[in-house]
Order: sequence, then structure tokens, then C-alpha cells
Amino acid sequence: MEFESIKVPWNPEWQIERTKLIRKVLEQENQAAFQLHSSMPRYVQFASKKKNKWGHERSYRLQMVSFAGDYLPEKSAAHNSMNWASYKLAITKHKDQEHESSSIYHQNDPWNPTVKFSNFINDEDIKDTDLVAWITAGFLHIPHAEDIPNTVTAGNGVGFYLRPYNYFNEDPSVHSADAVYFEPHDNYNLCSSNPLACLSDTTCYPQIPSFSFSGFDNIFAAI
Repeated sequence: MEFESIKVPWNPEWQIERTKLIRKVLEQENQAAFQLHSSMPRYVQFASKKKNKWGHERSYRLQMVSFAGDYLPEKSAAHNSMNWASYKLAITKHKDQEHESSSIYHQNDPWNPTVKFSNFINDEDIKDTDLVAWITAGFLHIPHAEDIPNTVTAGNGVGFYLRPYNYFNEDPSVHSADAVYFEPHDNYNLCSSNPLACLSDTTCYPQIPSFSFSGFDNIFAAI
């Protein structure tokens, strides 16, 4: 997002700043590696060349929820074993040998790490290739009295969302099974009335026996 100055239509002597959406394609790994204390784009998308029926590129948006704080100062000798913590987000080219950002052996010798994450970011081309998103998520929680007996969930969310962005032509939930409406005269075995009828037995709803009612024979009153 950027700001641009425009003249006020009803008073040209004055100017206002309005937001402007700027789209930028990140083509190198170094461009897509965001340091912990650096600013990030408001939207981060993984786009394909295929388009939906509206003419927009089918893509997924990566939405960050919470960032981790500083684990160790960068000048620390042990920081090399966990320098993944220096990044909020890093996009790299997929490589089979780069499958973990750390190692279980780092706890024994953090000063000579077997895996150094910063080496993954070597300015390779990330356009039109398989990618990996390395996300560092976390939050600071200082215990307080209200954590007794359990720490509440509200306000302590952490993680990220991978959301479809122009990937579909419409909200896919409109096709979910719970949107089915039956009329008394409808045949629930027809696909036109009940899409669930077309599913295999493994994905269909369980077979529930017909309801029967034998009156109030088993009802008793306690006085």
C-alpha cells in the first residue's frame, strides 16, 4: 500500500492522500525473506498463471496471525543454530535436501549447527517453480492469576491462514451439503434433490433406522 496526493475535487487548492494498491512480483529469494523487525506487504499471495472465470489469477493468500519475538540476540554465538527466528516469513525454492529449518542435534552443540537456515536464502529464482513458505509464528505469554485453572484460548491465538484468493469462482461453501433444502414431496434418493445421495457409502451420512413410537407405555410418574 502506498499513498498518492490528489487535489480535492470540490476545492482544488487543497490536497488529500489516498491509499493506492501496488502489486509487485517477488522473483528472488532475497526479496521474499522478511526479517523479524522489518515491514511486510499487507497481502502475500502465491499466484498461478491459470485464471478464474472473472479473469483473476487463481491464487492463495498467506495471512500471518502472530509473529514471534526475539529469541536470542543476533550477536549471540548460539544464534546460528536458530537463525530461522530472524525471519517472520521466508519464501524459498523447494529442494529435497532443505526439509527442516533446524535439527535435534542443535540442543547439544548450538555453536556449530548442522543446519543453518540462512543458507537456504541464496537469491535463487522463485518464479514459476515449487516454493516453500517458512513461517515463524509465536507470541509472548506471561503467566497471570487468570491462567488458573486453565489458560484461556481467547486472545492467545497463534499461527497463520492459507486462504484461497480468487482460486474459486465463488464462495465454495454454497455447495456444501448443509445447504440442501427438502420439500415434503421430494425424493431424497435423487441426486437433484440431495447431493449426498450421489456420494459413496464411505463419505455419506450414517444409516439411521426409521423412527418408531410406541406411545407412553414406559412413562411413569414419581410422587
